[in-house]
Amino acid sequence: MSLNAINTATAGLQAMQAQIGVVSQNIANVNTVGYVKRVQSSVAQNDGTGINSGDVSRILNATSQKQLRLESSGAAYTSIAANVGTQLDALYGVPGSSTSLDGVLNGYTQSLQALANDPTVSSVRATVASNAATLASRIGTIANGIQTLRTGMESQIASDVKSAGSLLRSIAQLNVKIVAANGIGASPDLLDQRDQAINQLAQYMDVQATQVGDGSITVMTQSGVTLVDHGVSASLGFDSRAVLSPEALYSTEAGKSGVGTITATTPGGARIDLIATGALRSGSLAAAVTARDDTLVQAQRQIDELAAGLAQSTTDRTVSAAASTGIDLNGLKAGNRITLGLANGSQIVLVASDTGTATFRTGDIDGSAPIAFRMPGAQPIGTINGDATLAANITAALQPNYVASVTAGKLTIALGTTPVAGTASVTTLGATLTIPSAASETKAPSNNPEIALFVDSGRANGLYTGSFDGGSQLTGFAQRIALNPAIKADTSALVLSSATTQSGDATRPQRILDGLITRPYTFSAASGIGGVRAPFTTNVADFALRIIDAQGANAASSQSLDEGQQIALATAQSRFSSESGVKIDEEMANLIQLQTAYGANARVLTAARDMLDTLLRI
Repeated sequence: MSLNAINTATAGLQAMQAQIGVVSQNIANVNTVGYVKRVQSSVAQNDGTGINSGDVSRILNATSQKQLRLESSGAAYTSIAANVGTQLDALYGVPGSSTSLDGVLNGYTQSLQALANDPTVSSVRATVASNAATLASRIGTIANGIQTLRTGMESQIASDVKSAGSLLRSIAQLNVKIVAANGIGASPDLLDQRDQAINQLAQYMDVQATQVGDGSITVMTQSGVTLVDHGVSASLGFDSRAVLSPEALYSTEAGKSGVGTITATTPGGARIDLIATGALRSGSLAAAVTARDDTLVQAQRQIDELAAGLAQSTTDRTVSAAASTGIDLNGLKAGNRITLGLANGSQIVLVASDTGTATFRTGDIDGSAPIAFRMPGAQPIGTINGDATLAANITAALQPNYVASVTAGKLTIALGTTPVAGTASVTTLGATLTIPSAASETKAPSNNPEIALFVDSGRANGLYTGSFDGGSQLTGFAQRIALNPAIKADTSALVLSSATTQSGDATRPQRILDGLITRPYTFSAASGIGGVRAPFTTNVADFALRIIDAQGANAASSQSLDEGQQIALATAQSRFSSESGVKIDEEMANLIQLQTAYGANARVLTAARDMLDTLLRI
């Protein structure tokens, strides 16, 4: 036997032993998350006397890995959206149950119907007051739940930003180690660690990774913001707020945002607001931001609109007339609206203000650009000074196109003397007036059927008028709506509107009932009910049912989308595993083959040993 045969067998034995070690490592890590299958190449010796073990490399499909990360981001997004949708829907209760929003509303409606049928029974009046208080409380509970969910999203964003920032630093540090260990040919363990860190990062934000020639990886968001460049990572920041209120909204204006924003200081030193720039499109961070700033804000708007509708359904009176006839503005209060119908089909909305500095946000009054005008102040409408002041203030708000005139509280509007060319004339006038002067005035001398049944517990006189002075009264009203304490103390006010009204008069109970189930009200498109861009008109009871339906449909849609996305993720995981993961059957078959080859080489060496022993004995 030649020495070449011995050398060949020895080299083969060493190569098989190394490859058996790699296969054994694969089998041992079959269930290790992020582990990519290893293989070891064999290199023939230059003298033809056998083979040597080559480098250990990973079997990695970059396309499957990229798809897996995209699906991971999408699944994290839909999971949070579905969870928020389910929790939000649960706030309204199980439809049809006595404690659900629709169940409480039905109880209130039925008690009003009983009162309208027999207004003389004191126990029926007490039931109406009790059911009204329960309804207000149920609305407040839902609204508080919405803000609790928003606060939860704020906390989750803070936690996710911290985790994502830690992963970015880890990726940068692994880049340094991999470059130092000969780049792409570095230890498979380091490469696995880096890939796993990027996979985890993909659950927080949609990222893409690009291989660089030195073996490092550049990580960017799908929108193009650089997060890791060689050995340097972006630093993430989040100015978290402890508790969110309905007024706490996101704003890009410095110092005006009521919620936290995510900032990234890139490796190049640029500071970017990831929310304002729309840099986050998927992942748990994008989902939490969307829930906090869109989904739950809209839900708060819906419940605020419902609370406002309930309050206005018993207090507000709508008047309208031709422009030449004029409308009576006695009872006008800050927040009440005057609508000018123009000959060209458009309209102008005027909003009364005590300060003249009312400010509006997008969606406050749909379909128009509202104009604030100042009330006469201490001079009552209907008096000479009060009428003159009101007319002057409205004219000032409409100049130079229109001139207002008020006589004995009646408003008329005509074209100004020098209007802008093309200005349309006013054809109709309308106004919404809050009739009670204060929440305590439940038996007004004027014998009006309007009554402040629901009040704003956060305002001095308790009346809800929709004022924009000092901020929108609508925002957060669902948390503040309450039964009027004056009615709780004297339920006869549900029937009696003055000392001369008979206790059996059903006028006021019928007015309250009609305001709930018959009279149409216009609800903002910002609530998302009825249409995205057009305000929706219906009665208050129907609006409540539409809110419940909308939240139920949103929860079902979010769940369905999440189920589909989870299937897509499972498919991507399966594909990646089949191409880059460890298959135990395949590895066991390889192990048997290697063991057989190892045994063959061992037999050659055994034969050589026996031959040498024989020769030495001669």
